[in-house]
Amino acid sequence: MWFVCFFNYAERQAIFSVYPLIKQQLHLSDVQLGFIAASFMWAYALVGPIAGWLCDRLPRKSVVLGALIFWSIVTASTSIAHSFGQLALCTALGGLGEAFYFPAAMSLISDYHSPATRSRAMSLHQSGVYAGTIGGGSAAGLIGEYYGWRSSFIFFGCCGVLLGLVLWSLLREPARGMSDHSLNISELTLLPASKNSILTSFYQVFRQPVVTLLIFIFMGANFVAVIFLTWMPTFLYQKFHMSLAMAGLNATAYLQMASVLGVFSGGFLADALIRKTSSGRFFTQSFGLLCGVPFLYITGRTTSVPVLVIGMAGFGYFKGMYDANIFASLYDVVQVRYRGTAAGILNSMGWLGGGFAPVIIALAAARYGMSLCISATAAIYLLIGLLLLTAPHLLRRKRSEISQPAN
Repeated sequence: MWFVCFFNYAERQAIFSVYPLIKQQLHLSDVQLGFIAASFMWAYALVGPIAGWLCDRLPRKSVVLGALIFWSIVTASTSIAHSFGQLALCTALGGLGEAFYFPAAMSLISDYHSPATRSRAMSLHQSGVYAGTIGGGSAAGLIGEYYGWRSSFIFFGCCGVLLGLVLWSLLREPARGMSDHSLNISELTLLPASKNSILTSFYQVFRQPVVTLLIFIFMGANFVAVIFLTWMPTFLYQKFHMSLAMAGLNATAYLQMASVLGVFSGGFLADALIRKTSSGRFFTQSFGLLCGVPFLYITGRTTSVPVLVIGMAGFGYFKGMYDANIFASLYDVVQVRYRGTAAGILNSMGWLGGGFAPVIIALAAARYGMSLCISATAAIYLLIGLLLLTAPHLLRRKRSEISQPAN
């Protein structure tokens, strides 16, 4: 699944590195480019809850690999787009396909790994996000510079389809809940898949107030991440006068490589803390968000390339600490049978919020400049980092209410 995750992000990142070429060839404005990025995220968000609910009911292996093949075909088809509408449609269809991956993948990993190793396992998988972002961003810029922007979509689309066909005989479907030691064997037989309606599943997910808080925080974190994914290559191309290939590489390499280190650090730290306190994952995530604040600020404001690298690497490292525990924290407070639904809702709301980022930043940058807009994202990290510190209190209060006898 690491390789599926790699192509999940490589294929979605590829377009951002060739924005200058697309803008020139199709005569698009920055706001139109922002809407193209948003079309992916809004389609992703629209389908996310349904995708999560379905993965609680269907074989997750089929969901993962079917989604991979579908979005890879769409990626290859993007090469024939010749207008703003066609490009937006292809991007939206890609978002629709990719929405099915993460809920099913996280549910599979949670069944292969108990709470004692879950953060580390998910952090290893999460490293595929960063590797894919680097690979997609740098390869698309390089291919686009020499062979045109359309060639990069054909390349990644064909690779994704081939991977899906190879993995069909290799990926295995585990029993649902088999790694949760709190469940006994008789309970496991009740968990082949959820049979509840979608509304019932949604209700069960939102019974915990802390789930709503985690979703809101993910929306803020994703808003910031999307700004970097979408506009950083163009920012480096324009402000630091890098070539298209170098802008695509530098916009992703330092940040994402540091995120790999951060995600492993966050996974190991959270798994160690969870043995001492049930809020260990929350504390790890909050630490990552708050420590990322100064690095976000200097990334936007500096005019020095070395300082820029430090800013992006620092932000990437602490972002990784938060990312390592996104789904592991959620699964600490959600029942096994509703994990797919919960992950789908989390992904949906996170990308719904993130979907506004490319357009908002394009409009704001026209007035205030891209540098100031990037620095302003530090305030978002500060707010959600502080809010996450309240999660243990919400969890304790909910458990106290449940333990109190009825009047």
